[in-house]
Amino acid sequence: MKTSKLIFGLMVQFVFLLSVSAQQAEVIPDLSKANNLSKWSVVNRIVTLDDGVFLNKKSGDGLLILKDFTFQNGKIDLDIKGKNDPGMSFVGFAFHGLNDSTFEAIYFRPFNFKNPERKNHSVQYISMPQNDWSKLREQHPGVYENIIQPVPDPDNWFHATIIINYPEVKVFVDNSGDPSLVIREIGVRNTGWLGFWVGNSSEGRYKNLKIASK
Repeated sequence: MKTSKLIFGLMVQFVFLLSVSAQQAEVIPDLSKANNLSKWSVVNRIVTLDDGVFLNKKSGDGLLILKDFTFQNGKIDLDIKGKNDPGMSFVGFAFHGLNDSTFEAIYFRPFNFKNPERKNHSVQYISMPQNDWSKLREQHPGVYENIIQPVPDPDNWFHATIIINYPEVKVFVDNSGDPSLVIREIGVRNTGWLGFWVGNSSEGRYKNLKIASK
């Protein structure tokens, strides 16, 4: 029984839906075994599988990048879990990446979800390395971050949908019909790798990733 539960817990699949000649082709990176990450590149984290993919807590940003996959425009769906720990939970997804320091990302601060004084800083766009959150907040207050409606549970899973149609990005949370964040001017890069992202001193869990390119 214990063996069956272990196998079931490790059977995590990430299905990427690609438009190819008006048909959808599926690519499933093999993450069904904790020690098989050959199709993924890990940056500054230890990655394990339990209830989804887990990136551990460590100083600096962390990434889990899908190798040999280029994304330009389309729809990204995934479930994310951080925690209600002020200043210690930054969880999101990176795209249009060039290397481990040049990429864009949408990320969430779960500890701000229900904080009446900080809720406007719940979801954030960044374009690294030139435009981190502090620069964007200082130069463009209220443009690249926002409140989330409906408000998710900061200690539980929530669903994120990121729709990229360069140079526009829209972010929807928990299948809401209204976007929580709309960015109409993003970085100069319009193509690159995709990957899970966690911020400084943060851990994160991810599952049910689906990508539809166009």
